[in-house]
Amino acid sequence: MKTIQHSRVGRRQAQRRIRPRRSPAAPLLVLSWAGAAAVLWLWWRNTPAVAATTADRLVHAGRITGLLAGYVIALVIAQMARVPALERRVGSDRVARWHATSGRYALSLTLAHVVSILYGYALQADTGVVAQTLSVVTGYPHMIEAAVGTLLLLLVGFVSAGAVRRRMRYELWYHLHLLTYAAVYLAFWHQLAAGGEFVGDPTARTAWYTLYIAVGVLLLWYRVLTPVRLNLRHRMRVESVVREAPGVVSVLIRGRRLHRLDAEAGQFFRWRFLTKGLRWSANPYSLSAPPRPDLLRITVKAVGGHSAALAGLRPGTRVWAEGPYGALTAARRSRGKVLLLAGGAGITPLRALFETLPGAPGDLTLLYRARTAEELALRDELEAIAEARGARLLYAVNSPEGRRPAITGKTLRRILPDIARHDVYLCGPPGLAEESYAALREAGVPHRRIHHESFEF
Repeated sequence: MKTIQHSRVGRRQAQRRIRPRRSPAAPLLVLSWAGAAAVLWLWWRNTPAVAATTADRLVHAGRITGLLAGYVIALVIAQMARVPALERRVGSDRVARWHATSGRYALSLTLAHVVSILYGYALQADTGVVAQTLSVVTGYPHMIEAAVGTLLLLLVGFVSAGAVRRRMRYELWYHLHLLTYAAVYLAFWHQLAAGGEFVGDPTARTAWYTLYIAVGVLLLWYRVLTPVRLNLRHRMRVESVVREAPGVVSVLIRGRRLHRLDAEAGQFFRWRFLTKGLRWSANPYSLSAPPRPDLLRITVKAVGGHSAALAGLRPGTRVWAEGPYGALTAARRSRGKVLLLAGGAGITPLRALFETLPGAPGDLTLLYRARTAEELALRDELEAIAEARGARLLYAVNSPEGRRPAITGKTLRRILPDIARHDVYLCGPPGLAEESYAALREAGVPHRRIHHESFEF
């Protein structure tokens, strides 16, 4: 794709996005905790007295943890819905971390609920836990479905554990993760049928239905209907595939009225290529150039089966996209001067920002880390942009002997003596991102001005 030199349209769009605003994270967290408090109040309102026996205390603990598990699972579903207000303003990686944390809470609360209830019931009935478990599962309404749902939740939790997930193909993990929906559906009904807070209390049942219907609508709207509408409207297809560096290709994607996607430099889509071996998986790849009305571009490094297969895409292949997502955009900027710090495939969103972020000559600096000069993808484009804009372009490449140049606070201060007054956009592999973040903090850059988004979720 030819670079857009002196792209006044792209820069005007970026300038409009630069407006200081509060992150919605704090009010959302307050709202979430307020919901948890309301759930505890629901238990308290339906509990005339907390008995002193161990059995009764265990049953009460089971009721509390069950209610909280149901509430947190609703949050987990909402966080999976890819609501644009969250994805664009909070950031996809932060929402993903919320989702992972909520999932761990939900699983822990579910296990606590199951153990406390069954053990408490066993003590009340003066019987064994195994016998009581069989009695509850076979004798209570919707408990067989709830048991299956709980097992599915345990499976999803197991495959989502870091040590397990790192050993799985992304596509397998992704499809197993979708079992969460089935687990929630199977487990939902037993709360209304057997939960003391809902039996005989129409108001509580209505509130619970409202909660789950609301998150279900969000999920249906943003995960199903919005992508269908997007792809029917824009009808995207592969235009061509261009080799950029060893193991790195750009995929040009043509479509109709793509400016109506409202995509920005720095954002990404989840791409599904409707061809053999790729149609059943959707992976996130950033735009590597400012979006055009009829053309988008992604640049991908082969690090797995899906990314490696993109080199073999044929022109005309249909493309299914979801997005745009991500908050690594001009809206994060708060200072006049900007450092873009890229490593490996992290150059893709930063290349688009390098072209479109408004700035006078000398305001923008791009530092690009790679192992060899041959691995500097999009190098010609970056140099053309730097020359046209009066921006600084620096490379950090291993020496011929393989020595890796250190990016330290001292190094950064030598390159940019006023770096503490810069905004920094950081994108690269996890190791490099952690190392660079530490160096930036050492150089005096405040945490709030280091903007980073990761696909490690």
